[in-house]
Amino acid sequence: MNVQIGGRIKRLRRQRKVSQAALAEALGISPSYLNLIEHNRRRVTVPLLFKAASYFGVQPGDLAESEEPRLAGDLMELFGDDLFVDCDLTNQDISDLATSNPAVGRAIMRLYDRYRAFGAGGSPAKAQIEAGDSVTTDAVSDFLQANANHFPILEVAAERIRRDIDSASDSFEHGLRTYLHNVFGLQWRSAALPLGMARKVDNAHGEILTADLLPAETAAFTVAQHLGRLGAGSAIEQLIAEASLPEEAEAVARNALTAYFAAALIMPYESFLLACKETRYDIERIGRRFRASFEQVCHRMTTLQRAGRTGVPLHLVRTDIAGNISKRFSLSGIHIPRHSGACPRWNVYGAFLHPDRINVQISQMPDGQRFFCIAKAVTKGGYRHNEPKRHLSIGLGCHVAYANELVYSDGVDVSNMDLAVSIGVGCRICPRIGCAQRAHPAAGHRMTFDESERSENFFASS
Repeated sequence: MNVQIGGRIKRLRRQRKVSQAALAEALGISPSYLNLIEHNRRRVTVPLLFKAASYFGVQPGDLAESEEPRLAGDLMELFGDDLFVDCDLTNQDISDLATSNPAVGRAIMRLYDRYRAFGAGGSPAKAQIEAGDSVTTDAVSDFLQANANHFPILEVAAERIRRDIDSASDSFEHGLRTYLHNVFGLQWRSAALPLGMARKVDNAHGEILTADLLPAETAAFTVAQHLGRLGAGSAIEQLIAEASLPEEAEAVARNALTAYFAAALIMPYESFLLACKETRYDIERIGRRFRASFEQVCHRMTTLQRAGRTGVPLHLVRTDIAGNISKRFSLSGIHIPRHSGACPRWNVYGAFLHPDRINVQISQMPDGQRFFCIAKAVTKGGYRHNEPKRHLSIGLGCHVAYANELVYSDGVDVSNMDLAVSIGVGCRICPRIGCAQRAHPAAGHRMTFDESERSENFFASS
C-alpha cells in the first residue's frame, strides 16, 4: 500500500514511549527499515499497515490518514507556480518541509493563498474581494480536512433530536414537522418563493417555507439544516470559535456545519454505517432507504470516522463543467488540487460525457499510488420553464486496497495494473511530460524543440 504514514507511526511510537527496536520487533521488520518508514523513505504494505494499527490499537484508516502527504501535495502545487521557477526546489525538499515543519508549511500556504488572490489583477477593491473569497473557501476546506470531516458533538446533537422526531411519528418528514411545531413553534410548508430561493423563515408568522419546486430530499435537507441552527447552534459556534478561522470564513463554516448536522439527522450514524456495510456502499440504494440525494449520501459517507466504528476512508470532489472544484476532501490519500485545474483524465470530468451512469476508474498517481474512483454527473435546478440548470460531477473514491468493500468494484480486477488510468494533480506539477492532454508545461522542465518533429500536444515536447 502506497500511503505514507511514517510521521504518524513515529508520533504514536513516541507518545507510547516505545523504542524503535521494540516496535520493529513487534512488526517483524528491522530497526533500520522502521527508521526509513518513519522518515517516509519506504512505503507501507497493507499487511504491515494492519499490523501497526493492531499494535497501537487504532483503525487502519485512522493510521493511514495523515496530514503530511496532503500538505506536501499542496506545497508542490504551490511551488509549481512560475514565481518559483528559479528556486531549484526538489519534491524531496518540499516533502521534508511538510514532514518536519507542517506549521511552517501551512503558513506558507496561507500566504500564497493571499498572494494568489491579490495577484489576480484588477482594482484593489476587486482584489480584496477575490482574496477574501479564496482564503474563505480554502480555510473552511482545511478546517474540515483537519477534523477528518467528523464532528462528534454534532453527531450527538443530531442523534438526540432524531430520537424525539422518531418518537413523534414513524415518518421522518411528519416527525420533523411535528418537532419544529412543538419545540420552535414553526410550521413547515412549501410555497412559491422567488427564483433561486430555497428556504425562507418567517418568524413573524411562525413559518418555515421551502420552495415548492425543490425535490423532496432537498426540501427536507434545507429544513434540517435550519434546525441545526436552532437545535445545535451552541455546538456549532463552539466549533467555529475553537477553529480560529478568518472572520470572513465563519459564515461559510457555519453553513458547512449546519449541513453536516442535517446529514447526521437524516442519515443517523449507526444505521447509515450499517447500510453502507450491508449494501457495500451502494449509493443509490442507500439514497432510496434514507430518501437522500446522490450527493448527500456521498458526502455523508466521508464523515464515518467514529472511533471504533469507522467506514472506508474516502475522498470526495465536486466540480462543474468548467472544472471549478467546489468541494474537496480526502481521507483516501489522493491529492485534490487546491488551486490549479485537476487532471482531465480523471473520471470526475469524464462523467459529464455519460451522465446517466456511475463511471468507474482505477486512477494511478505519478508516485504509483492507485485509487478506486467512481463519478456521476448530476443536474440541479431547472425546475421551472426556461430556468438554467447546473451540471455538476460528484467523485467519490478510496485507496485501491479498500476497493473490494465497494459494490462498484464487482467485475473489476483491481489488481490488474493495465486497467489503471494515469492521472496527475495538475499539469504544472505532473511529471508525465509526454501526456497528450497536457494543458501547460511542467514546472521546472525546460522544453526543447525539434522543428523536424512535432508532438501531437505542443506542451508534451521533451
